[in-house]
Amino acid sequence: MQEEWFSRWFDSPYYHLLYQHHNDDEASVFIDNLFQFLEPPAGARMLDQACGKGRHALYMSRAGYDVTGLDISPSSITFARQFEHAGLSFFQHDMRKPFRMNYYDIIFNFFTSFGYFKTEEEHVQTLKNIRLGLRPNGIFVLDFLNARKVAKELIGKDNRTLDGITFSIHRTLQDGIIQKQISFSDQGRDFVFEEQVKAYDLVVLTRLFAAAGLEVYQTFGNYHLDDFDEQDSDRLILLGRKTNAREL
Repeated sequence: MQEEWFSRWFDSPYYHLLYQHHNDDEASVFIDNLFQFLEPPAGARMLDQACGKGRHALYMSRAGYDVTGLDISPSSITFARQFEHAGLSFFQHDMRKPFRMNYYDIIFNFFTSFGYFKTEEEHVQTLKNIRLGLRPNGIFVLDFLNARKVAKELIGKDNRTLDGITFSIHRTLQDGIIQKQISFSDQGRDFVFEEQVKAYDLVVLTRLFAAAGLEVYQTFGNYHLDDFDEQDSDRLILLGRKTNAREL
């Protein structure tokens, strides 16, 4: 079976080098705003799906919540486990498979960690697993890109030099998929990685949620939780809950 692009890329040290600019302060503001809006009770159980190296799961645990972090990358989970404590644990896991049932008060999927798979069925299955993992009144938060704005402002090519490595990045939007090819050389070797994200808009995501038994009940357009505008918003943030909260 051919290795999927995200398994190879997310487990590479070059992925973390390229995206080291991700703003932790912005992420903390987003999490604080979500907590203020959702008002989770003390000790609530939370899942950070696709947690990477665990920084945001650690931040949430420091707020007094019981947090689990999952990621498909073994190296990221190995790194994250240095932060584990009684209220924080990490596991290597593929989100297309179930993980704990009827357990979490809130499940988060941050920073466009969805839309990576080849088929719609895989994405629906992922959402079904999320539904299974939620308690009856649990909430799912999906932080996704705003596909309309990305398509409008897509930068075809650019270069970034970090730690002496020049990354050449080529972006395209083809057949409803935002594709990014990343090529560079290091220590005499040439590397090429790719990223692929489905350009799902609000209509499609709402339909996928419904197919999995989740209802979209709130949307936001940025990390300050302003209203979503399809043309101008930086993000598409969806809050979902079980369509039948009495189940399970």
